Amino acid sequence: MRKSMGTVLLTLFLGILIGAIFSEIIGLFLEEGSVAHQLFVRSIDFGPELNQWDLVILEIAFGFKLHFNFMSLVGVFVASQMLRWYR
Repeated sequence: MRKSMGTVLLTLFLGILIGAIFSEIIGLFLEEGSVAHQLFVRSIDFGPELNQWDLVILEIAFGFKLHFNFMSLVGVFVASQMLRWYR
């Protein structure tokens, strides 16, 4: 059975979110600067730079960044396995 593109994107997003949450939790228990801490917590950032407009009476900022790390891969794998069994 084929899954819709929305379901696949939602699964991917939830997998990255689950991985980020686990990464932060694991980071609380690991010593800062250790190899394990760097493996689980250090991330690669993707996204455009923050655009900021100062309109005298109003300041607007636009932008987003995606933080991708090892636990994000694990989260995507877990979410894809859940999608596989989802009907």
